[in-house]
Amino acid sequence: MLTDKPVPASLELAQELSQSEEPVLRGYQQMEQFKVPSGFRGRSKLYVQLWWLVQSTLFAMSPQMMYGWRANLLRLFGARIGKSTIIRPSVKIPYPWKLTIGDHCHIGDDVHLYTYGEIEIGDCAVVSQRSYLCTGSHDYTSPTFDIFAKKIVIGAEAWVATDVFVAPGVTIGHGAVVGARSSVFHDIPPAAIAVGTPAKVVGERKMRVSHP
Repeated sequence: MLTDKPVPASLELAQELSQSEEPVLRGYQQMEQFKVPSGFRGRSKLYVQLWWLVQSTLFAMSPQMMYGWRANLLRLFGARIGKSTIIRPSVKIPYPWKLTIGDHCHIGDDVHLYTYGEIEIGDCAVVSQRSYLCTGSHDYTSPTFDIFAKKIVIGAEAWVATDVFVAPGVTIGHGAVVGARSSVFHDIPPAAIAVGTPAKVVGERKMRVSHP
């Protein structure tokens, strides 16, 4: 037998709101008008797709110790990679033709070198696991959410520790150290130690004297 049950007050309120709601006026992000600027990728769409296929197979599936193999794959697609540089197979690089890495560098597991703009990494620099160097972003004041890119520079002998975010346009100076899980939105001076979100300089890198 059907019986009339009281409708919860919260449900009644939700129904009233849904009936009275007016269409949301979109004044912030009109994504149907978003476009990637001509030439932004630096290569054709087909070339980009070819690299992504190579990256997900020949690069990502290669044994860890095949550092020379991965460096040569990157060079084949336009990257400038120095000698004796270690790049793990889980590293992600969307556009290698915008990447320059010097000699004797270490790029750790699951690092994202987000090369929408150029990334330059100096000799003997280390970028540790899960760090994200992000050259690209969007203009949030533009209704069309315009995309842009700014070059990131990691100076020679600098160390970007694990899980660090580096924002577009940032330069990390020669020999600087950025502590784990920091977020870097402004330049870090040479030989500085910086930590936190946003990263702030907390000290100077002073080296122990090595004896023969």
